[in-house]
Amino acid sequence: MDLWHEERLLVDGRLTAAEDGRTYPTIDPSTGEELGRAADATVADADRAVAAARRAFDTTDWATDVAFRARCLRQLHQALLDRADELRQLVVADTGLPVMLTHHAGLDAPTEMVDWHVELLDKYEFTEDLGVTEFRGEAHHRWVEKEPAGVVAAIVPYNFPVQITLAKLVPALAAGCTVVVKAPPQTPWTVAALGRLVAEHTDIPPGVVNVLTSSSQAVGEALVTDPRVDMVSFTGSTAVGRRIMADASATVKKVFLELGGKSAFVVLDDADVDLAAMMAGFTVCSHAGQGCAITTRLLVPERMFDDVVAKVAGTLAGVPYGDPRDPGVLMGPLITEQHRRRVEGYVDGARAEGAEVVTGGKRPDHLAQGFYYEPTLLTGVDPDARIAQEEVFGPVLVAIPYRDDDHAVEIANNSIFGLSGSVYGADVERATAVARRIRTGTVSINGGMWYAPDAPFGGYKQSGIGREMGVAGLEEYLELKTLARPAG
Repeated sequence: MDLWHEERLLVDGRLTAAEDGRTYPTIDPSTGEELGRAADATVADADRAVAAARRAFDTTDWATDVAFRARCLRQLHQALLDRADELRQLVVADTGLPVMLTHHAGLDAPTEMVDWHVELLDKYEFTEDLGVTEFRGEAHHRWVEKEPAGVVAAIVPYNFPVQITLAKLVPALAAGCTVVVKAPPQTPWTVAALGRLVAEHTDIPPGVVNVLTSSSQAVGEALVTDPRVDMVSFTGSTAVGRRIMADASATVKKVFLELGGKSAFVVLDDADVDLAAMMAGFTVCSHAGQGCAITTRLLVPERMFDDVVAKVAGTLAGVPYGDPRDPGVLMGPLITEQHRRRVEGYVDGARAEGAEVVTGGKRPDHLAQGFYYEPTLLTGVDPDARIAQEEVFGPVLVAIPYRDDDHAVEIANNSIFGLSGSVYGADVERATAVARRIRTGTVSINGGMWYAPDAPFGGYKQSGIGREMGVAGLEEYLELKTLARPAG
């Protein structure tokens, strides 16, 4: 396939091969076939990238020239617009994300997030005046200066690589940080292509942005433990997030963590059942369930349970899935054969514990190539069961009955995670009251869309630390310095 792409690293302003020349394959998950090769960075490459980022932060005016940063981000935004068609094809091939979804979170929305940060820089106050205070009979003027955190290691997952890379890179750059991006090993071309746009279409100085693609876990570990790195921004599993937090503690780094989820979709007893069933079914199939905020636990009133389950099963049976290049397809493949086996293992384990597979639960017969798995609905699941507690990251929905609103909230909050959720009910005030009691970073009420450049996103509990996007997302990459001097 003739795709516009990039297979080199970006280190200190140069697109370059890995130090030892090694490469590794990137696979099209819709076919299982090799797309091509990507540079396989080593720990030595990580060392070079961190050194470049450290030098750029310490010796250039990137950290202090807000107008220059805004101009460079404006150039990046234009480059993303100019290359949108090629990027769209690349994202679909590299990740298996349906082209339908690139018109929102997969590509177009994060592109506009860049422009939003340009506008934010035009009005954001990097200095806050605290006024005058009295101390020992003298007046003292105090103020706060908001300074960039420094060198940031941004570690990105495979599922929405444009969105998540830009959600880390752009606010970090806007804040005045320098960045080393570690691309996901499964989708290296997409993130490397963003590095190419930076190198070829912006005035961002050498070393300010570095992009590493690698099959080696050691590269990420080197970034996390390097004392020259001031902050780690990571999106991925909670298990890996715990390790990053522990490793970063040796140098007391600032960490931003956006981790796993097991979000609840609560159907209240006055809800439009047809609408709720349709939304619950389509949501869990979005990108084959490979999204941390996707609702994977369906909570239904006991007296409505059979009706809702039947309607959701009907929705899942009608979900268009297959070739992600087809504009009518909502659900493409899982990312790798290894991940498909993991999803199968969760469903088989639930069966062994007594769960009933209402629909799905296997590889589709009509899609022999690629890493596809059928949209799946399970019942007979205890709220404490593994399938109801752990993140499957696949198109697998578990339906759980509840007695009343209090019981629904109890089940929804019965999780180590707290990332997102949905509530559906005809009485909007009641639905909102239930949503407020759910301990998560985002909640959708009757289909309300919270995702936007100005909306902070992140989790409670073991779903993470900090917020991405919005003003809060910019401020994750800032340090506060309080200054004072005698007034007058």
